Amino acid sequence: MALPKPIPKLLENTMTFAHTSAKLGLLALALTAASHAFADEPGWYFGVNGGGTMATIDNARIARELLAQGLTATSFSNRERDSGYKLYGGYQLNRNFALEAGYFDLGKFGFTSTTTPAGTFTGDIKLRGINLDLVGSLPLTEKFSAFVRIGANYAEAQDSFSGTGAVRVINPNPSSRETNYKAGLGLQYALSEPLALRLEAERYRVNDAVGNNGHVDLVSLGLVYRFGKKSPQPVQRAVYVAPVEPIREVMVSPPPPPAPMPPPIVTPAPVQRYEKYMLSATELFGFDSAVLQMPQPKLDDVAVALNNDAGIRNVVISGYTDHLGAAKYNQKLSERRASAVKGYLVGKGVDSNRLQAEGKGEANPVVVCTEKKLPALIKCMEPNRRVEIEPFGVQRKLR
Repeated sequence: MALPKPIPKLLENTMTFAHTSAKLGLLALALTAASHAFADEPGWYFGVNGGGTMATIDNARIARELLAQGLTATSFSNRERDSGYKLYGGYQLNRNFALEAGYFDLGKFGFTSTTTPAGTFTGDIKLRGINLDLVGSLPLTEKFSAFVRIGANYAEAQDSFSGTGAVRVINPNPSSRETNYKAGLGLQYALSEPLALRLEAERYRVNDAVGNNGHVDLVSLGLVYRFGKKSPQPVQRAVYVAPVEPIREVMVSPPPPPAPMPPPIVTPAPVQRYEKYMLSATELFGFDSAVLQMPQPKLDDVAVALNNDAGIRNVVISGYTDHLGAAKYNQKLSERRASAVKGYLVGKGVDSNRLQAEGKGEANPVVVCTEKKLPALIKCMEPNRRVEIEPFGVQRKLR
């Protein structure tokens, strides 16, 4: 018997996905509240994941289609699980959001049904395509973070149908290409500065090429590699002309004819004054970053002064943050910023044994702020985000 229109619904959508997508969207928007929890500098990354895929075969729908053709389905053998993988690349926009595009292969699924009158009806589907997602991250610890993704996938479905005995198939190889939504969530663990381990679960909304929409789930494990971790850029060395102490004239009174010439008047040399040299973190670094912005003329002046005065030793470079965010994270950020300043001075020729870098985190605030709104509070506490260098000879304090 001919089956002019085989419509097996290989994939069944078993949940109201719009409700889940709305929750994931709200969670992604809420990630901005973690403004000081995780420093993820802008940059490109690449990743590869592999794992298991699962679809749901709608046997009841297939049985109804067979019955409409005068055939009774007596048994089903389903192939609802397979393996899949994806390759992807992305750009980290800021600490919380990234854009990600990739290629995915969800594997192959199918079924075999025996019928009365005697025959078999077999169907298979292959799914692969490309996707574009918005990914939102929420730091949990210094190395662990959770993330959600919402995006679109453009999938190609390739079907293959065959029949034996009483079953005949008119269109054995339908296919389709269609854009649908996708979503997912997962955990990421930083193995090192550029390399991370990622575990995630995703749901792909797809069309099975014969008019039915459903979904395929992919649970995968993979590695992510970050490109372009910023390092201090080489800076052209400026020619520095040290200020010249003006020559002091010796004032000599004209001697009276019989009197001897008075001794010259000697003015004591000025005494170098030592105090803190304070720089705002906003002058040195980008927001929530420990990578020095270039150029740094004030640090160049510090390097020249230290190189010109070998007597200045045991110089302590202290990094500070404001109190927003986790204290443990702020401590680490202040240490990285102090180390970055030390590294810059060493790169300018200052002996590293003369320098000591330490992070003070939220300690010793310069100002206390009571603003209620977050933008005003961040602006008020700007003096607390600083780097101090002491003891150091200066003519004025930099703010």
